[in-house]
Amino acid sequence: MLSIPKYEFWFAAGSQHLYGEEALSQVAENSKKIVASLNENGNLPYKIVFKEVLTTADEITKFMKEANYNDNVAGIITWMHTFSPAKNWIRGSQLLQKPLLHFATQYLNYIPYETMDFDYMNLNQSAHGDREYGYINARLNMRNKVIYGHWQDPEVVKQIADWEDVAVAYDESFKTKICRFGDTMRNVAVTEGDKVQAQIQLGWTVDYYPVGDLIDEMDKVKESEIDDEYADLKSRYIMVQGDMDAKAYEDTVRYQLRQYIALKRFLERGGYTAFTSNFEDLHGMKQLEGLSAQLMMRDGYGFAGEGDWKTAGLLRIFKIMTHNKRTAFMEDYTLDLRKGHEAILGSHMLEVDPSIASEKPRVEVHSLDIGGKDDPARLVFSGGEGDAVDVTLADFRDNFEIVTYPVIGHKAEETPHLPVAKQMWTPKPGLKEGATKWIHAGGGHHTVMSFAATEEQVRDLATMYGVNLCDIE
Repeated sequence: MLSIPKYEFWFAAGSQHLYGEEALSQVAENSKKIVASLNENGNLPYKIVFKEVLTTADEITKFMKEANYNDNVAGIITWMHTFSPAKNWIRGSQLLQKPLLHFATQYLNYIPYETMDFDYMNLNQSAHGDREYGYINARLNMRNKVIYGHWQDPEVVKQIADWEDVAVAYDESFKTKICRFGDTMRNVAVTEGDKVQAQIQLGWTVDYYPVGDLIDEMDKVKESEIDDEYADLKSRYIMVQGDMDAKAYEDTVRYQLRQYIALKRFLERGGYTAFTSNFEDLHGMKQLEGLSAQLMMRDGYGFAGEGDWKTAGLLRIFKIMTHNKRTAFMEDYTLDLRKGHEAILGSHMLEVDPSIASEKPRVEVHSLDIGGKDDPARLVFSGGEGDAVDVTLADFRDNFEIVTYPVIGHKAEETPHLPVAKQMWTPKPGLKEGATKWIHAGGGHHTVMSFAATEEQVRDLATMYGVNLCDIE
């Protein structure tokens, strides 16, 4: 599994010296208690660190600069405990290059009617301090997140946790390197894109390598290394030889494991965390990547077929966001249009991530009927059930656009003559309405399907990137 650094988030409270030093001390004390509570409940994926109470433009600017240049900091959380004059935030906020969460909360979750006095009112002004701060963020187009509610509310804590995951994925996005073995599928429009703009806006580096470079790496793999991976495969999955000769079956599976070892070694050496293949660019390769690509995705790598680097990069980002849980490369394949049965059956010939499997995957070898290569081994399984999101990334030259809708996942019926990994789903807006809007928006056929990501996280990611969002509901 690809590892993620131990990120943290910095927390600062906004105030001013008008209220006196005693009040500022109370602001700091309240802030520390909130941060301690958020960390101690055990539901946040990353630690929050209280830094200070900010009262002047110089303090705020210094704070933002330090956050920018600390590689361990994935984002900033601010709380306007009292009234913080927003012009103080202009320069520092303009310099901030990390995701920003405006936490609109209050220390108490009730109003102490019988005891409240002017001192209390002076110290508890987030109700209008949030408006002052929100105005300047809106005017500066900060693309920040606002979470509103009490800091002890489990729903609010879950929102913070989900936002942290998106912020870390965003930061990791600027370290994402995508390796393309071969080019995009010839004459296909939707898989094309502006790689320079992707690096500017999304942070992704997209590099090309001829498939021969991967073959050279495969030639270096030792049989003993394949032996180890074969044993691991047998311990995890069901080995189905079928009607094949035992040696032929094992040789075919071992070829995929040779690919897998070579892919991982090649990508690790170059610092790549996602890759693509293309069945039109297989010169010298005996099999298209099937099982090997599935195992790479299992390990946290992004992947997409036909040279679709945009979906490969998007999958890697979603794997970070979801901690590599129930998130897969997907493709719309065929439809059930019967009334009461409306659904999409998705697959991608070979390369669907086993993280969404509803059963123990089977290692099988079958023909592919495309690409003109030897029969490849692959993991065969049916996907899961439940709420999910389906997401794609399109390039319209003036901007990227994320197209998404919520879906309900179904377990597909048995397909004895189609031995592939597959997933069935229905868009929550309805198949007809959802698919029609998707097509009008220019959404592609390659997607990322996730049972672990939420609709709100998709919106947050689009906001952080500054890309257009088509949210079909």
